[in-house]
Amino acid sequence: MSTLIRGGTVVTADERYRADVHCAEGKIQEIGTGLDVPAGTATVDAGDALVMPGGIDPHTHMETPFMDTVTGDDFYTGPAAGLSGGTTMIIDFVIPAPDQRPMDAYRIWQQRAAKAPSDYSFHVAITNWNDEIHEDMETLTRDHGVNSFKHFMAYKGEVMLDAEKMMHSFARARDLGALCTVHCEDGHLVWMMQQELLKAGVTGPEGHPQSRPPEVEGEATNRAIRIAQLLKAPIYIVHVTCRESLEAITRARLEGQRVYGECLAQHLVIDESVYYDPDPEVARGYVMSPPFRPKDHQEDLWRGLQSGNLQTTATDHCAYCNWQKEMGKDDFSRIPNGTSGVEDRMSVIWDQGVETGRITANEYVAITSANAAKIFNVYPRKGAIRVGADADIVVWDPKATRTISAKTHLQNNDFNIYEGMTVTGVARATVSRGRHVWDGSEIRADQGDGAYVERPTFPAIFDAVNTLRARHPFRSVERPAG
Repeated sequence: MSTLIRGGTVVTADERYRADVHCAEGKIQEIGTGLDVPAGTATVDAGDALVMPGGIDPHTHMETPFMDTVTGDDFYTGPAAGLSGGTTMIIDFVIPAPDQRPMDAYRIWQQRAAKAPSDYSFHVAITNWNDEIHEDMETLTRDHGVNSFKHFMAYKGEVMLDAEKMMHSFARARDLGALCTVHCEDGHLVWMMQQELLKAGVTGPEGHPQSRPPEVEGEATNRAIRIAQLLKAPIYIVHVTCRESLEAITRARLEGQRVYGECLAQHLVIDESVYYDPDPEVARGYVMSPPFRPKDHQEDLWRGLQSGNLQTTATDHCAYCNWQKEMGKDDFSRIPNGTSGVEDRMSVIWDQGVETGRITANEYVAITSANAAKIFNVYPRKGAIRVGADADIVVWDPKATRTISAKTHLQNNDFNIYEGMTVTGVARATVSRGRHVWDGSEIRADQGDGAYVERPTFPAIFDAVNTLRARHPFRSVERPAG
């Protein structure tokens, strides 16, 4: 199939220029003006719109069993909703049970994802430690294109990894040339505060942010970074929500440590007042971890993106319906943690970032696509508009508006955290693997149209670690006998 995107302004993380883009065989074939394309080529009229790399959401949870239920979006409905918002690739999470081998869980997730309408990849969580996991990490990196492993410092009694096991995993990932991603909240502190609040009679959704204050996240972030520093392991902090975490990341980066930070679109615009809504059903709909913070933390996150100390934006898309959230109506600690947003991330960040002057259009491409592609080692195949790159493109109307609502969204849940928000910046058309899959009103992608994207490991990381070890080897001191 051949597709010509005609008449738009190409905007990448580095450039801006007028050009047509010809796509065929899933790749960008030509960029320029007056292109000679084959007869029968489908045309997408970009007109006065921008032509940008499709969004990459590096943090989603599709079809995931968690907290005695399963997330609402599967690997078709979630990515399809993403296509309507301009996102053409997700990186989801394989989450083994603590007694399950990572390879066994990986095979299950691959079966679930076979229906994906757009491209996807996987981080794999390490939820225990033993010789089999040590072995599976190598198999995943060597044979299956996994170059990142997830570590939960939260969710005591479920998937939380203790410090000793996390150290083993960090060291193993480092030696394999893989990246450690970390959910930073101290699970022991959260559990203790939950029990104290419940004993005090606080059972509603307001107990959620009170049991997970910024200090809980900041302490865990600093600890994870320091462990990674000692082990010389590159680290990626997911869903940074507060200045305490940002300060730990900024300090480490200034010291030359390889630390990356991700923030979620929703934490840039929503604050903790939502947990005190008089309607408990509404308040429960916003329960996610880490929770929404006091409003003053939002500006710190924007500064983190502006300064480059936060590099990526994501959604942690984990869709639940109201009936699922009601499982915790008498105990906030039982409310399934998660919110949706894969459909809305690109518009929300354009509206609150570019339209307000906080970031430029080029910086927007960087934080919604190119930086994730670089950090997770699929650039310039993804995150770029250049000849030979995958033809994942969004035709972006920077002046169009839409009002977000659960009544009209494509996500498979009955609650939208941005309900009633009118945003400027809309995906007029989306091209995935060279196919015109979103025309502004209808999804044209079928189940299975997407493909699994292997992500090579980072030899440079391994080489750098060996260089550091050579410069600073372990030393022993000879002492006289006796």
